[in-house]
Parts: sequence; C-alpha cells; structure tokens
Amino acid sequence: MLRIDGSYGEGGGQVLRTALALSAITGRAVEVVNIRANRPNPGLATQHLHGVKALARLCSARVEGAEVGSTRVYFEPGELKPQRLRIDMGTAGSISLILQVLLLPSAFAGGEVVLDIKGGTDVRWAPPIDYVKHVLLPVVARLGISAELEVLSRGYYPRGGGRVRARVRPAERLTGVDLRNPGRVLQVRGKAHASRLPGHVVEREAEAARRLLSEYSPEIALEVRKDFSTGTGITLWACCENSRLGAGALGERGKPAEQVGEEAARALLTEIKSGAGVDIHLADQLIPFLALAEGKSAFTVRELSGHLRTNIFVTEQILGRCFEVKQEGELFLVCARGAGHA
Repeated sequence: MLRIDGSYGEGGGQVLRTALALSAITGRAVEVVNIRANRPNPGLATQHLHGVKALARLCSARVEGAEVGSTRVYFEPGELKPQRLRIDMGTAGSISLILQVLLLPSAFAGGEVVLDIKGGTDVRWAPPIDYVKHVLLPVVARLGISAELEVLSRGYYPRGGGRVRARVRPAERLTGVDLRNPGRVLQVRGKAHASRLPGHVVEREAEAARRLLSEYSPEIALEVRKDFSTGTGITLWACCENSRLGAGALGERGKPAEQVGEEAARALLTEIKSGAGVDIHLADQLIPFLALAEGKSAFTVRELSGHLRTNIFVTEQILGRCFEVKQEGELFLVCARGAGHA
C-alpha cells in the first residue's frame, strides 16, 4: 500500500484524482492523506466524493473515508470492468474533473465504458467541457485513447444540471507521442454558448473573439439553449499540424459579453504565439497518459504550473521516476519514458 500526501504542491483535488486513477489501473492500493489541506475548506467536497465513488464502482474497490469533509481516503482497487455508470452530482460540480478521474481507467476496463454524468459543464476552476471534447480527447487519441463525448445539456454555477455522455472504448496499448512542436495553425474554431440568456450575448462574445483572432479566420459556432441553469461562456481551440491548443472564458453578472470573448481569444493567442506544443492546461492533464504510454514522449509548454509539477510528483509516486523537465529558451521541455501499461 502506498501513502500519498495530498497537501503536496498546490494541494488540491488533483492529487486525489490522479492517485486513484493510477491505483485503479495498476491494481495498487493507495492511501491519500491531508486531502485538499491547502484549501479554505479542506477534505473531500461533493464533486470529489462522486469521483471516488464512481471509480470505486468501475473497479469494485474497497474504500475508506469516502464522505464529505474527509481528509483521508484509502482505496484498494479490484478489477476494472466495462459497464455503464450514471453519476448525478446534484450540484454544479465539474463534469470535466469527474472525467479526469474516470477517463484513463475506463480505457483499461477491457470493453466499452459509458459515463452518463450530470453536473456543471462550464464552471470556474475546471476545464470547459468543449475543451475536453475538442482539445484533450483529440490529443490523447494519438496515444491510443478512443473516446467520444456528447453534451446533452449545459450546466453553469450555481444550479448545475448539465449532462454529458462519454463513451470510452478499450485501449489495446498506449504509445508515446511527440508534442514538442505544434506545427502550423491549420484552423481556429470555437463555440460560444449560453442558456436562458438573449441570443445577442453569444453573438457579441464570438464577434469580439473573431476580431482578435482575425488573422486565423476563426469559425465560431453559436449555441443558445434553455437548460436548467443560466450562464454563458466561450471555448476556442487551434487545430495545429501536430497538436491542439485551447482556451476559454466564462461570463458572470456585470461582465460584458465582449470581455468574455476577448479574454478567451487573448489566452489562445498567448498559447499560439509561445510556440509551445501544448497549452498550460493540457500539460498537466497529459502526465498520467504519457506515464502509461509505451516508449518516449515529449512536449513543450510555456509555463511550469503548480498543477503540472503536482501531477508529475503523484504519478512518479505510483509508477516510479519517468519524467525529466528542463528549460529550453522561453519554453519548458517535458520528456517521459512511459511504463508501457496495457
């Protein structure tokens, strides 16, 4: 049994998500302590609890400490099995973060796993669901992860109510990938979305983004819905020859729609102009995938975020040393020698 300090680095829920996902895949029991110790309200929040319970169902795990506020979780995995999981967080808890704990183990379940998740699709402090669909999934597909994601309804803070269905097919094996150079930008695309708000909101968001990204002639789809909750946002992504880069922004009361569009566009431009192979948000999400891939992998990123450092630490606690990080000019190069799990 391996004991992992959940207060390491940025000390958020990522330590728990990565540790349990890798535990389920490797079959190695883990105990995570000091969970979210650096947060104003330490311990498991509702969305973390749903992630733990869903993963436990996926691999018939024995779990201790699975309750709101718990700062310790013991997780002893059983066998991963293909199945359909329905998860209803009852809040605006991030669906994207639930997928972070379930996606990789689902690929090693030996058959198709269907995840039907209700919660928040576009909320603060988490990747927008369109980012997962149009940036993360296409990139991990190159490693051998085959997954489809359908957004059935949007969920915003505080009411939530969004619903996403993901289908994850079994992976034969994961292979390393070279993401050091993104290559030429082939196309910039995006989606401006809103629920229970006037249609001009998404039009203004999209137009503001188009102005800043005009050199790439962006194609931005507009989505206006009447779902359970009220909110708006925009996600943008650059389809490059060798990678994808993404960025997003959320609306909030008193924040002009133009500001939302400009915020996302400036963030994407920063990533494109940096020349990095992946954006700062994708970098940390890729770590466990690369650690399990056969052979060598590498990517460049413009910044070593706390999330990236933390995910490398947790992953190496379970799989052993497999990453090397060094600075090359204004970028950071992250190299991995994967364990080749299949």
